Amino acid sequence: MVGTVYKSTGSWYTVKTMNGKFYQCRIKGRFRIADIKSTNPISVGDIVQFELETKNNTETGVIDRIEERKNYIVRKSVNLSKQTHIIASNIDQVFLLITLNNPQTFTSFIDRFLVTAEAYSIRTILLFNKIDTYEEEELLEVKYLASLYRKIGYECIGISAATGKNVDKVKALMENKVSMFSGHSGVGKSTLVNAIEPSLDLKTKEISEQHMQGQHTTTFAEMFDLSFDAKIIDTPGIKGFGVVDMEAEEVGDYFPEFFALKQDCKFNNCLHLKEPKCAVKEALENDDISYSRYRSYLQILEGEDENYRTDNWDN
Repeated sequence: MVGTVYKSTGSWYTVKTMNGKFYQCRIKGRFRIADIKSTNPISVGDIVQFELETKNNTETGVIDRIEERKNYIVRKSVNLSKQTHIIASNIDQVFLLITLNNPQTFTSFIDRFLVTAEAYSIRTILLFNKIDTYEEEELLEVKYLASLYRKIGYECIGISAATGKNVDKVKALMENKVSMFSGHSGVGKSTLVNAIEPSLDLKTKEISEQHMQGQHTTTFAEMFDLSFDAKIIDTPGIKGFGVVDMEAEEVGDYFPEFFALKQDCKFNNCLHLKEPKCAVKEALENDDISYSRYRSYLQILEGEDENYRTDNWDN
């Protein structure tokens, strides 16, 4: 039998077949995907083959094969730096939710996420949420950040999951696609999903006052079928986002504004550090490239994983 993984709880997988029936499945033996060292060999979005078995009058499935993935997005664990985790696979686009505060989303986090999405050829749309709660000065800050990322080529939308502002725009972008929603805990992912599809009634929690950051409401990634011919993957809140398995020479290729200038550098293997006649450094000096983006680039090159939550923009 063939189906799509809709939920993973670590040892069991909820798989939906083409005829719409769900089965609880487990992995057969020591199941590993070639060339991918991760804490989870199978992720939400995977298309798998499985066989049914009946024990104690209960029918379950045993997964023995995974079909080739169109793409997948992986992150490095903050606590287990050598471990990676596949968040989801076979994704058409990702919506990254961003908030200025309650909780604060730093540019370093945004840039790490975007670099990983670029590396795995996944389109990312930035959603600046909770704009109904911001003062005038904060709204100007949102507009500045949105203009920074629009200039690079990313679509940015100011939304309010609570009031419904621009939720229709997000919904229109989701039609006929598999969309993943991601961001820190507390940025409003579940609230937005509920605004898009109220019948799902996903759990939401208030922001933790002690830490001023979100509490986890989603424990495992899960896919949902929506009423308007769309699928959504809701993911657990992410505190940090470690970039995985990138050579220093390729990191700049996943910064679109750097890649566009690469051909103008004197050296074709330029790392945009101290090399002479570097087009990226010249653009930085002329304010054609954002300092926060360049600083994120340096952090990734230097492997400063402890600086996930360091704000580059205020500096």
